[in-house]
Amino acid sequence: MTQPTTGGQSPAPGVIEVAAGLVFREGKLLITQRYPEAHQGGRWEFPGGKRDPHESYEACLRRELKEELGIEIEVQHLVESISHQYPEKAVLLKFYRCAWRRHEPRTLGCRDFRWITAEDLSRFEFPAADARLLDTLRRRPELWVGT
Repeated sequence: MTQPTTGGQSPAPGVIEVAAGLVFREGKLLITQRYPEAHQGGRWEFPGGKRDPHESYEACLRRELKEELGIEIEVQHLVESISHQYPEKAVLLKFYRCAWRRHEPRTLGCRDFRWITAEDLSRFEFPAADARLLDTLRRRPELWVGT
């Protein structure tokens, strides 16, 4: 388990801090679909959400995945940290490798979800902010094993 991190360097004012989970189970990765009316609506993403003030990224991730999918996870380590500027907002995304531990996912706070393989990544449309992470997932097969 990683040590809690509150972000290290503080992002610029107004930047939305997001913790996202790369939840692996039996060689598959969990992705969720955003509601149509949400920012980047209809696209697929890695489950997670906005970090509350004074909350570690790891605690945020455990809370968000329980609220969004009803699952319990083990946060393992930071895989990628990405800053991205959309026309309407700036985000700081921290992607953590996680292991699924308990409960089957349910659509509590997302439109849909899928367990996918590395080969499936190109079949889904993700937000532009995830581009570098998608490349990492394609280049690092070791991320897909071991849980």
